[in-house]
Amino acid sequence: MRRRRVDLKAILADEDLRRDLMVSTIQTTQAREGIETSKEQADRAYYVVNEADKATFLDLERFRGGKRSEPDRREEMFVRTLNETAERVRFDVARRDFGTIETSPLAYRRVGLVSHIFREALSLDPAWGAAKQGLATAADPRFVRQYWEFPTERIGKGLDWIPFAKGGDFSRFYSDVSLLVQWTDTAIDVMKSIGRVQNVDYYFIPGLTWPRRTQRGFNLRTMPAGCIFGDKGPAIFPAREQDAGFLLGIANSAPAEYLLKGLMSFGSWEVGVIKRLPVPDPVQTQHESIGTVAKQIHNAKASWDEGNEISTRFKQPWFLLGDLGALAVPQRLSYLADLEATEEARIQHLYAKLNDEVYKLYGIPDPTRATIEETLGERPPEILWPQMEGKTTEQKRMEHVWRLLSYAVKRVIEADEDGIVPFLSVGGEPPLLDRVRRELAALFPDQDSNQVEVDIANELKRKVKGYRTVQGIGEWLEHVYFDYHASLYKKRPILWHIASSQGRGACAFAALVHYHKLDHDRLAKLRGSYLSDAIAHLRREAGLAAQEGRAEDRQDWQAKLEEAQALDRRLQWVQEGVNGDPAPGDCRIRTPWKSEDELPVGWRPDLDDGVAVNILPLQTAGVLRVGRVI
Repeated sequence: MRRRRVDLKAILADEDLRRDLMVSTIQTTQAREGIETSKEQADRAYYVVNEADKATFLDLERFRGGKRSEPDRREEMFVRTLNETAERVRFDVARRDFGTIETSPLAYRRVGLVSHIFREALSLDPAWGAAKQGLATAADPRFVRQYWEFPTERIGKGLDWIPFAKGGDFSRFYSDVSLLVQWTDTAIDVMKSIGRVQNVDYYFIPGLTWPRRTQRGFNLRTMPAGCIFGDKGPAIFPAREQDAGFLLGIANSAPAEYLLKGLMSFGSWEVGVIKRLPVPDPVQTQHESIGTVAKQIHNAKASWDEGNEISTRFKQPWFLLGDLGALAVPQRLSYLADLEATEEARIQHLYAKLNDEVYKLYGIPDPTRATIEETLGERPPEILWPQMEGKTTEQKRMEHVWRLLSYAVKRVIEADEDGIVPFLSVGGEPPLLDRVRRELAALFPDQDSNQVEVDIANELKRKVKGYRTVQGIGEWLEHVYFDYHASLYKKRPILWHIASSQGRGACAFAALVHYHKLDHDRLAKLRGSYLSDAIAHLRREAGLAAQEGRAEDRQDWQAKLEEAQALDRRLQWVQEGVNGDPAPGDCRIRTPWKSEDELPVGWRPDLDDGVAVNILPLQTAGVLRVGRVI
């Protein structure tokens, strides 16, 4: 006998056929129990059990009008809906579906579209891993720092300062963990008493983290091993290592954000919301495809960040990438613009591919996908260089030039034994500009150093919005560098421009000093050697001009001498910790969380207190080139 093949999937998909079969089954089952059931009764039973009551919603708000040229059409659309002549206005949702998305707000479109996903797929936590909220210090100014505020040998597990994933700016897939948290017995005890030291067993384990509060949408990124994660930067710890890429891709997709928004009651991505994200069980090819694409996007962004001076991954600026030795400055800039555009197009293509894969995994058809994407609206694109998002090609070009010069300065100061580099030749040392020129020559060994400087100067002369126009490297160092450095380093600068005058005028004396090395003895050396030598030189020049009867020159040299002497007095206020007259304010180091007995006398900075505390006496004394940094 030939067997007949039954397409069960087609039967279940046909709502009317499924209903007829179930109604007749109910009647037959009841008859076996001796209960006579009419078709109407069986039909009602099917409705209550399988569909329950439905709620109808009418989307009339968009027909309100309000503008002079747009009349209020809500009544018209209401009547048309009842007559079934209006499309996409009436939404019928089974009331049982509202219970599918636990604690969800009343979002009838979202419930009607995706309730089956919540019924059929397991929640991320506990099926795929654990989502946890981490450390809340309750005193970030005391316990949280940028990583560059310390020498690298003081950072890492088992040391006093640990990488701290604390949320941060919007960035899917990858974001550098540049913050540190103090992790000493004393710090932990204080944080336990005023904050929340929670889920400690998960500290230092690799995972995935996200900013709990952001207006730009959910964005998950990798968290490397060795980190502590925060209350504002919760984390997901996959149950299996091989699931990390898959979950990274799923959670960053458009359908996942739509599902998560259906769980949100307030405007933040709370741990309880993320835990309930439904994640379908994929076939192996889906798991691999989604995970591979997510890792490709992550790797592209992480690789680009190796050219970012303030990233923990930093190697060298983009300007010095790979095999560019034969390219002159203008050609390198064009190459970098093309490279960034190509890589950005690639990760945006990969992100589109990832969304396609995730929509398929969730079984979301094209019409529903269109509704989801219309509801989500325009989402932030994948950006290779997040710090320059929205900037023009010309602005990025200038940023590359400034980053190159910033790197050259950084190498010069870090190579100096005492971390003090004067702008002029004093103390028996060459001036800053000469050292930067030598550094640039070393960075471009295959090119004529004079031509390199000319090319850089030509770029600096360009008029670009947001970038000050200068005539050359020397002017950039004197008038632009420190302000730029402070901004780049998020108002936690470590290379301080000490100068005899603020603003943009010429200085009688100036030097760049490395914050990590500027202890009490180095400040004394700055005054007693470098500045003292400059003062002696200015005094000699003023005296020589007076002897030769050059009155105007004498007046200029005398003004510079008095300016340098005034700087020495202000540095003395910092060195001695003067509070008030003759100082313009408190030039002592005042650490808010320390008792009076714990505060230093004079300039004896503790790096643990951070740049924000230690730079204030110099700012108050008026010895920094930029009047206000913090």
